Amino acid sequence: MSDRFSLDKEREVAPLPEPLTSACIDNHAHLELITESEPDSPLIKAILDEAQNVGIDRVIQVGYSATQSAWGVACAESFPGRVLAAVALHPNEAPVTPDLEGDLLKISILAEHPRVRAIGETGLDFFRTAPEGREKQLYSFKRHIQIAKDVNKAVMIHDRDAHREVLDTLEEVGAPEKVVFHCFSGDAQMALECVAKGYYLSFAGTVTFKNAPHLREALALTPMNQILVETDSPFLTPMPNRGLLNTPAQIPNTLRQMADVKQVDIDLLCQAIVQNTIRVYGEFN
Repeated sequence: MSDRFSLDKEREVAPLPEPLTSACIDNHAHLELITESEPDSPLIKAILDEAQNVGIDRVIQVGYSATQSAWGVACAESFPGRVLAAVALHPNEAPVTPDLEGDLLKISILAEHPRVRAIGETGLDFFRTAPEGREKQLYSFKRHIQIAKDVNKAVMIHDRDAHREVLDTLEEVGAPEKVVFHCFSGDAQMALECVAKGYYLSFAGTVTFKNAPHLREALALTPMNQILVETDSPFLTPMPNRGLLNTPAQIPNTLRQMADVKQVDIDLLCQAIVQNTIRVYGEFN
C-alpha cells in the first residue's frame, strides 16, 4: 500500500500521472471514501494538495446519504476556494433508509447552504435496486429534482441501467435549469438527446476502458461547452491504473484520453471544462 495517505483500504493508490499544463476541476469525488477521516483532516488536505500538484485544483464533493452529505458540506466549509459540495440521497439509499422523509428534509435544509451548489447524486439505479424498491427510488428522485428547482441549483444524476426512465422523469416533472449526468454511461444516441436538452455530460475513468467504445462515441458527439470530467473517486480509476485506488489526482489520465477522442489540444479541453464547471456550480471562493 502507498504511504502517500493513511488509507484504510486494501487497494493500492494509483501512481501519479504527468502533471497538466492547464488546471482542471474534478466534477465528482467522494473524498471521505478515499481516507476515513474528519472533513477538515490533514489527510483530506493531502489528497487535495496532491491533486493540485498535477493540475486538479478544485473538487466537487458529492453526497449519497444525509449524514455523509453533512460531512461534505463541512469539508467544503473547511477548504474554501478548493471544495464545493453536492448533497443528496443516492438512488440505492432511498429504498433502504429507515426514515426517507426525515432524510429528504435534511437534504432540503443542507441544500440551502451557500457552499452547496448541486443536488446529487440522485437519479435511478436499476442495477442494484430490485424492482420492489424502485417506487421509493423514483419518489426520491422526483423530490430531489424539486429541491434543486426550489434552491435554483444543479441536479447531479446517477443513472445506471435506467437511461430511458431517467430522461422521461426529467421530462415529466420538468428538469432544473442545470442538469449534470455524472459518470455518463449512455451511448451516442443518448448523448445526442441529452445535448439537445442542454444537459452536461460528465465523463469518468470509464471513458478510458477498452470495453467502453460507446462512451468514446458519445464523447465525440458532445459539444465542448457541455463536457465535464470526474473521478468518482475512489472508484473507476482510469487506465493505465484501472483496479487501483482512485483519487482526484488521476484525472490527467482521463483528460488525455478525452483530448484524443475530441481531437483537441488538452489545454483547450481543460479550459473549456473549467468554464463549464464554473457555469454549472459557480465560483469556488
